[in-house]
Amino acid sequence: MHYTSHYSSPLGEILLAAAGEGITGLWFVGQKYFAHNLDEETVEEETPLLTRARDWLDVYFSGKEPDFTPPLHFLGTPFQNEVWKILATIPYGTTMTYGQIAMILAKRRGGRCVSAQAVGGAVGRNEISLIVPCHRVVGTSGSLTGYAGGIAKKVELLTMEKAMRREFFIPAASSAF
Repeated sequence: MHYTSHYSSPLGEILLAAAGEGITGLWFVGQKYFAHNLDEETVEEETPLLTRARDWLDVYFSGKEPDFTPPLHFLGTPFQNEVWKILATIPYGTTMTYGQIAMILAKRRGGRCVSAQAVGGAVGRNEISLIVPCHRVVGTSGSLTGYAGGIAKKVELLTMEKAMRREFFIPAASSAF
C-alpha cells in the first residue's frame, strides 16, 4: 500500500509517495515517468515518512542543504537501484557526469564496461527526485540533458545549489521536456 501527499514547491506541485519502510516516490506533477511505479490504489494520508520528506523539502527549498535524509525505498531494477544509490551520494552543490557514474559501476563490477547511455536511462527513471539528486548529473561536455522534471527545473535546482557552471549548456535536442 502506498500513501501519498502533495507538496507545493517554488518549482511546482510535487507528489510524494511512501510505503512501509521508506519514501518510494517524489515527482513534479506532470513530469516524464510521473508516478511510474506507484500502486494504482493509494491512500492520500500524511504519514510520519511523508512528513519527514516534507521537512526535507522545506529545508531544501529554503536554499539550505538538509542535514538528514528520510528513509528511502527504491522500486527499480537491480541496475537502476545501483545507479540511484550512487546518485544519492552526489554532494549538494556538486555535479557528476553520466560517464563518471558508469566508471564507478564498472569498478564495482570488476572492470566490466557499463555504458553512459544505460546510466542515463536509469538516471532518467529515478523515482525519488531531489532527495536522490538526478538533477546533479550532466553530460561530459557540460550538456544539461535528461532531467525528467524538465531542463528549466534542472537549471533552477543547480542554480539554487550554486552548482550551475558557465560551461553548462542546454542542448538543442533533449530527451526531457
